[in-house]
Amino acid sequence: MDAQTEDLRVVILAGGSGTRLWPLSRSLTPKQFLRLAGDESLLEATISRVRPFAGGEKVIVVTGADVAKGEGYRLLENYEKLLEPTGRNTAPAIGVAALHYRLRGEDPVMLVLPSDHLIRDVAAFQQAVELAMGPASEGKLVTFGIPPTSPATGYGYIQSDPQGGPVRRVARFVEKPDQATAVRFLSEGGYLWNSGMFVWKASAILEEIHRTLPELSALLEEMAATAKAEGGLQAALEKHFASAPSISIDHGVLQQSDRVYVIPAPFDWSDVGSWDSVHDVSDKDTDHNSLVGNVVALDCRNTFVRSENRLVAAIGVEDLAIIETPDAILVTRRGQSQRVREVVDELARRNADERVTHLTVQRPWGSYTVLQSGPGYKLKRIEVRPGGRLSLQSHQYRSEHWVVVSGEATVTVGGRESTLLRNESTFVPLGSRHRLENRGTEPLQIIEVQVGERVEEDDITRYEDVYGRQKA
Repeated sequence: MDAQTEDLRVVILAGGSGTRLWPLSRSLTPKQFLRLAGDESLLEATISRVRPFAGGEKVIVVTGADVAKGEGYRLLENYEKLLEPTGRNTAPAIGVAALHYRLRGEDPVMLVLPSDHLIRDVAAFQQAVELAMGPASEGKLVTFGIPPTSPATGYGYIQSDPQGGPVRRVARFVEKPDQATAVRFLSEGGYLWNSGMFVWKASAILEEIHRTLPELSALLEEMAATAKAEGGLQAALEKHFASAPSISIDHGVLQQSDRVYVIPAPFDWSDVGSWDSVHDVSDKDTDHNSLVGNVVALDCRNTFVRSENRLVAAIGVEDLAIIETPDAILVTRRGQSQRVREVVDELARRNADERVTHLTVQRPWGSYTVLQSGPGYKLKRIEVRPGGRLSLQSHQYRSEHWVVVSGEATVTVGGRESTLLRNESTFVPLGSRHRLENRGTEPLQIIEVQVGERVEEDDITRYEDVYGRQKA
C-alpha cells in the first residue's frame, strides 16, 4: 500500500436488515453476519479486504445497538463502534462517523463501505482505493461505479463520461430504472451501477451535508455539543439520533453536489441482495445447481437449495430457490426472490417471531436454542462459553428449572451461590434474582424449562450486566 493510505480510516455501515434473504436473515441477525459465500461472514470479509492498509484500530463500525449487543457482539467486540438506537439510513450514519473524527481533532480520508457486499478480487479493490485517495485528499467526493453486465433494475445508476479516464466527474445519479430504461442505459454506455462505496475527507462530507441537508447538519452540531458536555458521542447518539431525517447519502447529498467523481470499478462485485444473487456467486454443478447443506437433488436444473438443519430432497425441479431453517422454509421461483420482502412484511403484520430471530439466538455470553414451546411453557438449550456470565436478572411471569448437561455451572439464586455439575439441577422461583456463569474452561450446557403465565424474552428485569445491556 502507498504512503497515502497510512492516514485512511475505514467506516463500515452495518445497520441493514437484509429482508430479501429471509429466512436466513432476520432483523436481529441481518445478512452481514451470515456466511453466504465462503467461511467468513460478509462483515468479516469486508474487514479482511481493508486489513492491509487499515488495521482494527483504524476501523469503526456503525450498526444498531440491539444487534451489536446481541447477535453481533462476539464479531464486533474488538472494533470501535457507533451504535444507532434506531435506523436512519446512510446520510445520518455517515455524518455521525465523520463527526466522530472531527471531535477527535482529526480530518482523515474515510473509506465508507457497506458491510454486506461481496468482492473476490481483493487486490483490484485495494488498487482502486489507492487511486481514490488522491482526489479524495483534495476535497473531492469519490465513489465506485460498477460496469453493468445486464440491464438490472435493482440498482441505482451513475452517469459519467465514458471517455473520462480512470477518475470521472459524475454527471448525475439515477434512481432504480424500469426495464426499458435499464436496457437503454446498457446500450448507450456511460452508466455504472451505484455501489454505495465512497472515499472522502471527513470535513468534505460534513461541508456537503451542511449545504444540502441543513436539518441533519444542525442535528450533528447539537450532537457535537452534547458529546463535549455529557460524556461522548455515544451519549449524544442516544439523545439525538432518533430525530435525524431518514435519508440516504445519495439522495440527500450526492445528487445535489458538484464535487462527486466516480471510478469505474476494476473488480468483481455483488451486493448479495437476493437469493438469486447468492446463487449467482455460489459454486454450481454441471446442471447449474448450487446445493448447500444436507441436500439430495435428482434431475434438477438451475436450482439453489440450502439446508441449515434438516434433509431437503428435490426431484425434477428447475429455476427454484429452496432455503430451509429449523423454523421456516422458503420456496420461490428464480427471478421472484426480490419479493421475499413481501413475506417479511406479512410476518411483521402478524408480529411473528420468525421475522425477528432464529430458534438459536446468539448472546454475548453464548447462545440459546428454543427446543419446544407451547401455552405456558418453553424448553431451551443454553450454552455459556468459558468466562461467559448472564446478567443478574429476575422474571415477573415465569419460574425456571435448570439441569446441567455438560460443564460446570456457577448459579446464584436469591443471593445464594452454588456450583452445579453434570446431571445436577436447581429451581429458580418466579421473581427471584438469579444469574448463571461459566467459570470453567469448557462450554457449559444446560436445559432450561420455563413455566408461567408468559414465557417471552421481554420478561427480563436486569440489575447487573457485564456486557452493557439495558438494566431495569
